Amino acid sequence: MNGRQAHRMSTLVLSLLMVALGLALTVQAISGGSPLSPRLLLGVLFIAAGAGRWYVEVRRARDR
Repeated sequence: MNGRQAHRMSTLVLSLLMVALGLALTVQAISGGSPLSPRLLLGVLFIAAGAGRWYVEVRRARDR
């Protein structure tokens, strides 16, 4: 595995971890009773950031 492949794999893994963390925060916020909590906002933002990173990386790899 060369440096470019290692960078791509680490980006994809960290993107999935961000989505998982966002889902955990969102579920915890919703089950906690207060639907308008900062935890919910952070969860949604982590999901969006992780999904965005994943999308950009996959699209960039496809264009090569």
